[in-house]
Amino acid sequence: MKKHLLAFAVAAVAAGSAFAQAGDTLAKIKSSGSITLGVRESSGLGYTLGNGKYVGFHTEMAEHIVGDLQKQLGLAKLDIKYQPVTSQNRVPLVQNGTVDLECGSTTNNQSRQKDASFAFTTYVEEVRIAVKANSGITGIKDLNGKTIVTTTGTTSVQTLRKNKRADGLTFKEVMGKDHADSFLMLESGRADAFIMDGSILAANISKSKAPADYKVVGEVLSVEPIACMLRKDDTAFKKAVDDSIVRQIKDGSLEKLYDKWFMQPIPPNNVKVGLPLSAATKDAWANPNDKPMEAYEVK
Repeated sequence: MKKHLLAFAVAAVAAGSAFAQAGDTLAKIKSSGSITLGVRESSGLGYTLGNGKYVGFHTEMAEHIVGDLQKQLGLAKLDIKYQPVTSQNRVPLVQNGTVDLECGSTTNNQSRQKDASFAFTTYVEEVRIAVKANSGITGIKDLNGKTIVTTTGTTSVQTLRKNKRADGLTFKEVMGKDHADSFLMLESGRADAFIMDGSILAANISKSKAPADYKVVGEVLSVEPIACMLRKDDTAFKKAVDDSIVRQIKDGSLEKLYDKWFMQPIPPNNVKVGLPLSAATKDAWANPNDKPMEAYEVK
């Protein structure tokens, strides 16, 4: 019996060091009793209310994933640490182990798949154009000679440049340090249009001083699958996260969360974003997958 116990202890130590080397997130979570979530401060899918309080559709969905991980690992308690991330630092913070699971508003694309893995798609985003309601801008063709803002570390303006309807357009591009800063440029007249994910535009408009002064206009520039990001090649952790997402889809709790954050009044201003569940997001839930945006087609 002692031999067996000794063998087991040696195997456990070896396994522990192997886990550390392989970046086994489940082992890391179990041994530390905590998980670090990457969260956004001014995104449409997650934002802060200040004082370390993070909320939103993707933030709360991530908390439900943590609840399922806690059950799977048999932990009486699992602490959540919230790490704010930006468009620029989110990938490095997942890679270097600072963040275990990033559920912000990250597009799953082939380029990012070289550096990280993605869980099943939980939201399908449409990149759109936000303008002041009195601007006279109704679509891409009206952007000629205008100043366009987008957020540093995002792909929105490249998306516009690739759109065949933008051929021959010239415009000035300015960058906000985060989504709130980009919206402020539109609000203050330093930019004529803010190009970004529709959910981010809708959320920033709903939180503004005068939501009726803004509108989202024109064509859909691209269709982008948004998913939680995790470290590459950690198959056990990815499966656990995906299993939780499928559970939330099947029992209807993900749809309830969507309704709560997009179709009901939300803090801090008790204003409704008013972004109904899209056909593309419903389809992603009906057929869970981790396809990159390159597999999607803009109709």
